[in-house]
Amino acid sequence: MLATYLLAAELGQLLAARGATVTTAESCTGGLIAAAITEAPGSSAWFERGFVTYSNAAKTEMLDVPPAFIEALGAVSEPVVAAMAQGACLRAGTHYAMAVSGIAGPGGGSPDKPVGTVWFAWATPHAIVTECRHWPGERAAVRSAAVQHALSRLVALLHDEAGG
Repeated sequence: MLATYLLAAELGQLLAARGATVTTAESCTGGLIAAAITEAPGSSAWFERGFVTYSNAAKTEMLDVPPAFIEALGAVSEPVVAAMAQGACLRAGTHYAMAVSGIAGPGGGSPDKPVGTVWFAWATPHAIVTECRHWPGERAAVRSAAVQHALSRLVALLHDEAGG
């Protein structure tokens, strides 16, 4: 997808200009954000690694997500993605991280968290920003929208940090 490629390339330019690095912590996207990033030439200069933490155990073991967060609110929740982003930055030693956990479907939804619910977190040197989005459609459409949103929001945060 051209739009995703262009977002990844812009992300790379912004990070390279700062001498900064990024990592990903992915659940429902299963590594698609990392794959999109590594499509950009030169990504090895600013992309450190990607964590695919599909299971709850992986979130805890690889990213230090407290099990109590998962038990209290489920893996698709604000505290979990915030902890995923923070844990990814710490484990990878990067300046920035993107984390995503959602319900891509076709099953797994509930009245509180229907299929298409995706929580995001972006860790920056200054803050952790979180957001919940809902997308209609099939599994592939939800995952694709999540990848594009994760990249576009980090690009926007980097522009904001630079003052425009």
